[in-house]
Amino acid sequence: MTTDTHARIDLRLETRGAGDTIAWVTIDNARKLNCLSSALMTAFVDTIEQLGRRDDLRAIVVTGAGDKAFVGGADILEMGALTDAGQARAFITRVHKCCHAVRTAPVPVIARIQGFTPGAGLELAASCDLRVAAAGAVLGMPEVRLGLPSVVEAAVLPTLVGWGRAREMLMVGDNFSAEDALQWGLVERMVPAAELDAAVERWIDGLLRNGPQSVRRQKALMRRWERLSLDEAVQAGIDAFAATWDTDEPVRLLGEYRAAREAHKRSK
Repeated sequence: MTTDTHARIDLRLETRGAGDTIAWVTIDNARKLNCLSSALMTAFVDTIEQLGRRDDLRAIVVTGAGDKAFVGGADILEMGALTDAGQARAFITRVHKCCHAVRTAPVPVIARIQGFTPGAGLELAASCDLRVAAAGAVLGMPEVRLGLPSVVEAAVLPTLVGWGRAREMLMVGDNFSAEDALQWGLVERMVPAAELDAAVERWIDGLLRNGPQSVRRQKALMRRWERLSLDEAVQAGIDAFAATWDTDEPVRLLGEYRAAREAHKRSK
C-alpha cells in the first residue's frame, strides 16, 4: 500500500487458530521518523477501515517502521507550507480521521510504541485501546512550541492521565519518558525494546482466549461510556448484556467453562 517512493503503510495479516486474523499495520516513513503526511494519513485510514469490515479480524497492531520512532508527529514540512485556515483545517482533519479510525475500529487496537512519539504520534497512540512502550521511548506534545495548540484526539489525554497532568503536557510541551508515561497511566506496559513483540503477543493471546463478539461489544460499549452519564452508561451495559444472547457465544462459552470446572473437580 504505497503512498510515494519512500513512505507507505505496510499491512501484514496473520492467521491464528481456526481462522482468526491479526493485522499488523506499520507506518513506514523511516526517513522522516515515520511522520504523517497527507498521503500517508489517507492510506492509513483506508487500511484501518478496510480491516474493520473483516468478520475474522480479532486485533490490529499499529507500529512504526524501524526503532527510531513510533510516529514522529505530523509532517512539519507539509504544515509549514499551509497558506490559509482552509488548508490548515483540512490537514488537521486528516490527523483526526486517523485517530477516529482507530477509536472506531470494531476490534482492539494495540499501539506498539518505540522511539520518538510526539504530537500526532502520541494522539494516535492515545487513540488505541492498549499501549505498550519500549523503555527508551520519548513522548511529548510539543505543538505549543511551534505556535500551535494540541488538538483533535489530544482531547482524550485528560481521561488517560487526568486534567492536571494533561495541562502540563499540553501547555508546557516538555518531552517525557516511557517510565513517566507508565506511571501516569498513558501506557499500560513498558518493556525493553527487544521484548516489545512478546508483550504485544501476550495481549493477543489473551484476546484470542475470549469470545470475539464479546470483545467487540465491550469496545463498542466503552466508547459509549465516554459520552454517557453514569445512569445512561449502566443502562447501555444492561442492553449490551441482554443483546449478547442474540448470539450463541455466551451459552457456548459458559457451557465450556462449566464442563472444565466439572472435569477439574473429578480429577481431584
